[in-house]
This record gives sequence, C-alpha cells and structure tokens, in this order.
Amino acid sequence: MSKTAKNKATAGGATRLVSHLARALRQKAGLTQTEPGHRTGYTGSAISAMETCAQPPSDEMLVKLEEEIGEGLGVFELARECVRLEKYPAQFQDFAALEKLALTVFSYQPLVFDGLFQTEAYATALINGSFPPVSDQRVKELVEGRMARKSLFDRDPVALIELVVEETVLRRCVGSKQVMRDQLQCLLSYAQRRNVNLQVLPMNQDERTDHAGLYGPLKLVETAAHEHLVYLEVQDEGLLISDPVKVSMYAQRYAKIRAQALSPRESLGLIERLAGEHQ
Repeated sequence: MSKTAKNKATAGGATRLVSHLARALRQKAGLTQTEPGHRTGYTGSAISAMETCAQPPSDEMLVKLEEEIGEGLGVFELARECVRLEKYPAQFQDFAALEKLALTVFSYQPLVFDGLFQTEAYATALINGSFPPVSDQRVKELVEGRMARKSLFDRDPVALIELVVEETVLRRCVGSKQVMRDQLQCLLSYAQRRNVNLQVLPMNQDERTDHAGLYGPLKLVETAAHEHLVYLEVQDEGLLISDPVKVSMYAQRYAKIRAQALSPRESLGLIERLAGEHQ
C-alpha cells in the first residue's frame, strides 16, 4: 500500500471532518483548489491532498484556511488541537490529551529527555534516528506535535512539572555537540521557572547498590479532577494505569528515585558544567 493510500485509509475523524469542511466551504465560495492554495501559500495539489486525506493538514495550513475560507466560524481553529492529537503516535494520543490539562506532571527519564523539555533540534535528531525510519513529513509532524506540548509550561492555571533525568542522558550526544549544548541550556532556562523542578540522578551514587529507576521511565499525572494516573512507554508501546494500588506503588518508586537524585541546586551545577564541555 502506498503512503497516500495508507493515509487515506487511516485518517482520523478530525482529519476527515476538516477535509469535508474545507471542500464544502471552498466550493461554497466558488473557488477551485488552486485559488485558496495561492492565497494561503500552498499549491493546488496540497489543497487536494488535504481534501482527500492523502496528507493531513499542518497546523500552519489550518491557520491559513481559517483566514481564507473559515467565514468567521472558527471551525479550523477549533480543529487544530484535534488534528494535532491524531498526529501523535497511537499509543501516546490518550496521554497527550490528559497531559495538556494536567495539574501535575512528574517524569523520570533514563534514556532521553522528556519530550516536554526537548528543543526542536534535539527532537528532530532523535526522531530522525528512529527505526524503522520515518518519512521527512512524518518527522516534521512528530516534532511539531512535540513542540506544541510545551504550552503546558505557560498554561493558566499553572501546572507543576517535575523531571528527574539520568546523568547518562545529559552525556549521551544526540545530533551534535551544538544540539546538546542548546538542549542543556534549554534545561537550565526551564529550571528557572517557579513551576518546574529539575533533578539529575547521578551515575555515581556513593557506591550504593540500590537504584529505584532500573525498571525504566515513568510519568505520574494528576488530572483536573484530581485523579492520579501513571503512563509507561517502552518499545513504542504505551500503557495508561489508573488502578489506585498500582498508581500508589509507582508513586512510591518515583519518590525513591527523586530522593536518590541530586538536589535541584546540585543538578543545575552539573548541567552547567556539562553544557560548557560542549563548546
């Protein structure tokens, strides 16, 4: 099956609705596919691909469509979030919707930086290196979606966000030295926010043999309804856990990991030093 045929067969509900609305509003305005394309900076073939679900609309395209054929209804503006969610990997979509509205997000990451904290260049290098390889368009979609998640940092009401990251993640070069230096500098800037707590779990833990983080990454979330959930993701498989007994166990594990980490001040000192080594 070709990529175009696969896109048409797997298009989500929001993408299909946008395609039908775009076609209907364009035809109502008496425009060909080429005409709104010229106005929005997209080719007629790009508009055709969007209307047939051969290619889902980009966030930028939805903004332009709202301006040109939206008729003040706001339908394309409302569709932006729904279409963006559909572009996330299937196993992440449910969690992405929860994360956006969460009161707290606590994350432990032993392999890569949490997506919330990634720079665009780091995310691009990371996704470009995934296997099996994905198309350039898919890389762009995934990076775009990951960057959109950062709205959580500035949301009102404010969310409390914590990250405990393994020191090995700080040292593992992704992309290039420049990419890593910018990523570490980005971490330092996030750590200055009052709603962010950042800690590093050091490789040398004073000869201690216990390590609460050996089971892998985990994320703890408190929803707007004060429900506590855990999200686990490994090898492209995601698991959202709501069972109170299991959630309690993972919360205790996270607390132990955080207790074993360097203090926020010590963590910033280590990040600053490593950022300097990437000069």
